Amino acid sequence: MKRPRIASDWRTLFIPTLCGDYVNDHTIYYDGKWHLIGITSKEGTPNHERYFVHAASDTLDEPMTELGKVIDDGCRAWAPCVTEHNGLYYMFYGPSPTKLAVSFDSGDWFGQEIFLRGNPPMACHRDHFVLQIAENRWVMYVTGVHNRKSAISCLTSEDLLHWDFSGFALTSGVNTPYNPSWGAMESPFVVKKDGLYYLFTTYTDCSRENYHNTLVFVSENPLSFGCYDEIGGVKPVARLFCHAPELLQTDRGWLITTCGWKDSAFTGGAVAVADLVWEEKEQPDGTPG
Repeated sequence: MKRPRIASDWRTLFIPTLCGDYVNDHTIYYDGKWHLIGITSKEGTPNHERYFVHAASDTLDEPMTELGKVIDDGCRAWAPCVTEHNGLYYMFYGPSPTKLAVSFDSGDWFGQEIFLRGNPPMACHRDHFVLQIAENRWVMYVTGVHNRKSAISCLTSEDLLHWDFSGFALTSGVNTPYNPSWGAMESPFVVKKDGLYYLFTTYTDCSRENYHNTLVFVSENPLSFGCYDEIGGVKPVARLFCHAPELLQTDRGWLITTCGWKDSAFTGGAVAVADLVWEEKEQPDGTPG
């Protein structure tokens, strides 16, 4: 088991000037260029977040160039996640109901019908993240509420269009500090490393005191990370000072991003990037684990 650690100063990657003045939850992917698509607005309130800003660059060593808006359909647009399959880019986003757009050039996005089966009310809410775990098998993580407590649910698919509810990847116990009605678990991101799955989630009620509170959980099973509880439940293997992070594995190592509302994020609304390292986590007896 490893513990992720932010290992450098933060460097500004992108801040919009045309479509808005901040970026909140976002997605970054590579198609020969690096692309960033994320939440923004000019008003800075969730109900006015009705499109995404799109930026790109050749490398992650330079600030990205703003390209304009995508998904400007007049309704709320939150927390995109883009994944590639067979030359097409699939963008999943919320809030409920889950929406899907598809592109072949990362420029024009076309709405595509999506089918979710079996998900209970409040389970599929917002902040989608999709992870491929086998050749034709994907897991979608979405934040929501279960038994009036924060939760991250998961759905599985074999074609990225039809999704079956598989249960809750992470739930909250009774001894957890935050419980806003919309759910305190935000922006899930899962990576597989050395045979284990690491789930990053920002755990916040959106107050300044905990806005950058990202917890990391680990499991051998990508569908089950347990019940988070400060007394008797699973505990995070790390706590990172960042908001809605993306993890990027490059030929020079791992990177992590942070973002957020202009008046809440320490970046002042910019997306910033830093180096990430994985360190051995000691067991209770002091041996590496």
